[in-house]
Amino acid sequence: MSKREKLIERFKSQPNDFTWNEVARLLGYYGYEPISGSGSRVKFINQSSGHKISLHKPHPKEILLSYQIKLVYESLEKEGLI
Repeated sequence: MSKREKLIERFKSQPNDFTWNEVARLLGYYGYEPISGSGSRVKFINQSSGHKISLHKPHPKEILLSYQIKLVYESLEKEGLI
């Protein structure tokens, strides 16, 4: 199993310790590019479909909150990516 497949499987299990770097890498695998906004807001935009996922970068810790993981999961599922 490749690193990419392992990360996707880890994300699908919706762990409570998924980090910002992991979600950025995961979304990159699906063609999303980060665009920084004001403050800690970051939009991930898929250039081919135009789909956007907007998140606040967690701080001071890098671990995503459960609602953020759920939001990303549902967005990717709705787009038919997972």
